[in-house]
Amino acid sequence: MNEKVVLDKIYTPPVGDLGIIGMSGCEELTEKINSYLYEGRTALFEQGFTPSSENFSDYCKRDYRIKHRCPRFGTGEGKALVEESVRGLDIFIIVDVFNYGVTYKMYGTERPMSPDDHFQDLKRIIGAIEGKARRINVIMPMLYEGRQHRRTYRESLDCAIMLQELVKLGVDNIITFDAHDARVQNAIPLNGFEDFKPVYQMIKAIVHTNPDITFKKDETMIVSPDEGGMNRCIYYSEVLGAPLGMFYKRRDYSTVVNGRNPILSHEWLGDDVSGRDVFIVDDMISSGDSVLDIMKQLKARNARRIFVCSSFGLFTAGCDSFDEAYAAGLFDGIYTTNLVYRRPELATRKWYHEVDMSKYLAYIINSLNHDHSLSGLLDPEEKIRTFLNEHRLEANK
Repeated sequence: MNEKVVLDKIYTPPVGDLGIIGMSGCEELTEKINSYLYEGRTALFEQGFTPSSENFSDYCKRDYRIKHRCPRFGTGEGKALVEESVRGLDIFIIVDVFNYGVTYKMYGTERPMSPDDHFQDLKRIIGAIEGKARRINVIMPMLYEGRQHRRTYRESLDCAIMLQELVKLGVDNIITFDAHDARVQNAIPLNGFEDFKPVYQMIKAIVHTNPDITFKKDETMIVSPDEGGMNRCIYYSEVLGAPLGMFYKRRDYSTVVNGRNPILSHEWLGDDVSGRDVFIVDDMISSGDSVLDIMKQLKARNARRIFVCSSFGLFTAGCDSFDEAYAAGLFDGIYTTNLVYRRPELATRKWYHEVDMSKYLAYIINSLNHDHSLSGLLDPEEKIRTFLNEHRLEANK
């Protein structure tokens, strides 16, 4: 690995020997996490760590991954097969329910896996190891049905039902990133639910690709695309010391198009953006219609450069509209994580930048495996401030 991995000091033995199950479509991410864990744990022993417990006998494994399969019958039905022992292991299951790049055959036709298909396979894996593993932890970076988190009409609460179902199946901890609404954890108040934010990694990626950015108060602005995203934008605003603005979405609630109420317009609430670098912060880019309209409005208000920071880049309508907007000078870069499936063509776009979260996930897994506090990982404010101070010193040389 290019960057040195430094894991936390060990105060307690692990809950159990570590095992990682990367579900279909998560193989690349799981491989990176496995490498970071092996490198970091090996480095501890090289630095003179001497275990005081036999619980460390299988601590530094070259491969923590558990072999498994989720085959399908010709009818589309499936099952899970775990091909090695998991007895006594602290299992971490990594699942990307939005990876439509994984396919299976049903009645002779090739079908992309839907979120429902991925969630069913997750439950099958849990069913295969429950009662044998010491503890089961699920890492679901983007929550299944995360946008269906509250009831306004006679409708299902799918995300809450999903969380309760996992808990009833024996899952101890659920780890997610940038939940659409973190209050959905109220559905399982007695169980572990952790919602991490990729703020530190986003800021590092932006600085590395745009070293001239200084985040000065009078040159920068954080923009929320709607009122629902204000909390995550407030955090960016506080750690960067930048002013905050917001667009209010006026919707037509009498009409439903593709499962949602269409947006009539975006109304701006905030200070003048003229001559400023603007950072649009959101949890996901779905079709992209909303963020593209916001880019146009910000450019019309004479924003200098526009960057988009989104945890999950789904691009459900493709990349053509973003290509056109980039060619027209509407924005300067889009940053999304590698926590979910990315369209292969994104890698060829000059405007796209991938934020690697595998090292961060390795830290989270290692901390949970030892039952260490996650406070420093949940709130990286100190790391962000240290990084920005170092960056400003370099810029002033």
